[in-house]
Amino acid sequence: MQSTAPKLFDTHCHLDLSELAADLPAHLAAAVSVGVSRILIPAVEAARWPGLLQLQQQTTALKLELALGIHPWWAQSATETQLTALRQYLTDETSVCAVGEIGLDFALNGADEADTYHIHQRQQQWFSEQLALATTARKPVILHHRKSQPALLAELKRQQFSQGGILHAFSGSTAQAHAFLDLGFKLGIGGTISYERARKTRDTLKKLPLSALVLETDAPAMPLAGFQGLVNTPAQLALVFAELCALRPEPAGMVADALWHNSLAALRLPV
Repeated sequence: MQSTAPKLFDTHCHLDLSELAADLPAHLAAAVSVGVSRILIPAVEAARWPGLLQLQQQTTALKLELALGIHPWWAQSATETQLTALRQYLTDETSVCAVGEIGLDFALNGADEADTYHIHQRQQQWFSEQLALATTARKPVILHHRKSQPALLAELKRQQFSQGGILHAFSGSTAQAHAFLDLGFKLGIGGTISYERARKTRDTLKKLPLSALVLETDAPAMPLAGFQGLVNTPAQLALVFAELCALRPEPAGMVADALWHNSLAALRLPV
């Protein structure tokens, strides 16, 4: 029942994508019914920024937070004009709490070795430039990664980035976790932990301090085990929460309270 549900914050949910937007009121109602009180929507491309701001203003079912940025999958088509627009949004729109979704995806390859090199170079260029914008705007970042954690860490350290944020879709070892925690990041924990193959990540989550973690769905992507092939939704955050609680020694209420405050701290939002 809603009265006994924990208060949850989905720190990574693409509500504006077509799979969810087509029936958005129902998805939001379902999320609220299981305790989801806030959702962060990270942008993926510049064309979606105005629509996200409008969606934020129109939504009353729960509180929506926004991160604006250019995802590495869209780095090839990004332009300097878009970077200028992002700088202006970060200056003018006080409701934008973070820069994202930005990062590096080295699992994205081209037609040949030269094309792959070009793709990765463009990603690195736009990651570097958006990270610098986040520093100027004093905003945290939402980091995307695939096969790219060393390169992400190298650029964060090169720029001496100190605004923190969230490492989206964490999976890995304790050492990998602490490399980002030491730079002021929280770790986004999603449906991946529901899979048996995620044993290393599940073991890591038993050892990390509770203060390191936040929850996410990455809806409409990343469905939990048993829901493969279905559209993921923000209401599934309750199942991610249950999976995490099964790994932790603390009572569920303590876990929920910590995750909520961790999310606010990572995004520098008021209580």
